[in-house]
Amino acid sequence: MECQVTWTGAAGARSGMGFVAETGSGHIIAMDGAPDAAHPGQGGQNLAPRPMETVLAGAGGCTAYDVVLILQRGRHDVRGCSVRLTSERAAQDPKVFTRIHMHFTVTGKAVPVAAVERAIALSHEKYCSASIMLGKTAAITTSFDVVELT
Repeated sequence: MECQVTWTGAAGARSGMGFVAETGSGHIIAMDGAPDAAHPGQGGQNLAPRPMETVLAGAGGCTAYDVVLILQRGRHDVRGCSVRLTSERAAQDPKVFTRIHMHFTVTGKAVPVAAVERAIALSHEKYCSASIMLGKTAAITTSFDVVELT
């Protein structure tokens, strides 16, 4: 897996903290620093997500992918899956994630609660590289709702 990240600040201007990542699969992700950076004049312009927000979003995408795939392989009629992530970070550098909570909402027809619970557990214990990696510094908790479609 490869990725190239390029600073989008003007050449020689040394202003702005925007970056563009080009992934190995050819996709683009824009990132920007917080306008209120610790060092005056070195903040971003709030034009894109913060880099750590993209890490959190990546973990959410990784685990949601797993949950949907596991449920589909179990032949469950899953029609939707979302995960809301909330987090806390360390106060001092490096400001790693210290707590992450993931709340899943799975919609479908007759999707058993036990199957959703199992899919989430399998993702976090075996398949989701991102959440397993983040679990080295953060206490990760999960919860879920199953919404029945009529």
